[in-house]
Amino acid sequence: MLITNYFRKFFQIAQSSGNLLIICVIASLMIANSSLGDDFQNVLDYPIGPYSTSLWINDGLMAIFFLLVGLEIKRELIEGELSSLKNASLPIFAAIGGMLVPALIFVFFNYGTEYQNGWGIPMATDIAFSLAIISMLGKRVPASVKIFLTALAIVDDLGAIVVIAIFYTEKLEFTYLALSGAILLLLILLNYFKVKKHIFYIIPGLFLWHFMHHSGIHATIAGVLLAFTIPTNESTTEISPLEKLEEKLHLPVNYFIMPIFALANTNIQFKSRMIEGLFSNFGYGIILGLVLGKVIGINLFSFIAIKLKLSDLPKKSNWSQMIGAGLLAGIGFTMSIFIALLSYKGHTEIQDEAKFAILVASAISGFSGYFFLKLLAKKKISVSDYKENI
Repeated sequence: MLITNYFRKFFQIAQSSGNLLIICVIASLMIANSSLGDDFQNVLDYPIGPYSTSLWINDGLMAIFFLLVGLEIKRELIEGELSSLKNASLPIFAAIGGMLVPALIFVFFNYGTEYQNGWGIPMATDIAFSLAIISMLGKRVPASVKIFLTALAIVDDLGAIVVIAIFYTEKLEFTYLALSGAILLLLILLNYFKVKKHIFYIIPGLFLWHFMHHSGIHATIAGVLLAFTIPTNESTTEISPLEKLEEKLHLPVNYFIMPIFALANTNIQFKSRMIEGLFSNFGYGIILGLVLGKVIGINLFSFIAIKLKLSDLPKKSNWSQMIGAGLLAGIGFTMSIFIALLSYKGHTEIQDEAKFAILVASAISGFSGYFFLKLLAKKKISVSDYKENI
């Protein structure tokens, strides 16, 4: 019952926060292309203490976003859809395919160019947007498909976190890395001795973020590491410290942090070269990677897993609905933009081109996935009505 209620609440939050994200994206684009554009950029560049406003958003606030993602991943591994091999196998295989194929498509178009470092961009799925759109379809899509997409997106985020930690890490500072390790060990000991109060984890977590930031590994990884030390349990009736913190974070992350990130990172001033960039190898790599690579990779690897009898299709679902879910997984947005910022540090023009291509690809994936699943539901209703009349 707890899991069912959790998913119901999760989808409700995802739908409304996804709508808010869309509003923030539109607002940011309008501001960037108005007379307020330069003033808004000055606000983002304004120093607050040792860092600019944009850095506090992308490294500070996003660490809290990654903390929530880490909590969701751990909960799913302990008591959710990823807790058993049978339940977890299909989303895991699908996520692997949904990361590999888009990355290969990007590399195919951009290998040996100045853009090749962005191969991680089309690997990502935006949980908020994808679940917001599938939630809008209501009962026209089976709950099992929604849960599959949720688990897929969570595994996808875990993959993106690993990619960021390994491939987008700058020069390592081993003193700060050692300090980070010491803090992490302290957090693990707190978990081992069953300390349950959040404050005893949050305070060391702040130090972990600081040391991680200076170590060369992206500071947002501190959020994930902190999440994996928060105590949980396998009970479906008793709420654990992890679930309590997760519940507390959902509202600020979905209604403040992610909208702020969207406002700060989609302030793209439209230029003619951006349209041309969509029809370049760089644009093809991102757009085809997200729009086609995701749906092909997810369904190909799912098909292989099912044929090898390693997995089963979600209950009351079919391959057409899996294609629709694969299309929605092509909405990259938050994580894709985040990886684009890491891929092309110091190259604002390339970052803007990447953001624009991500927006276009995410819009195509979102609209096509929504209308495809809606059309499937209409056909199913029409067939059932026809049978009843007969």
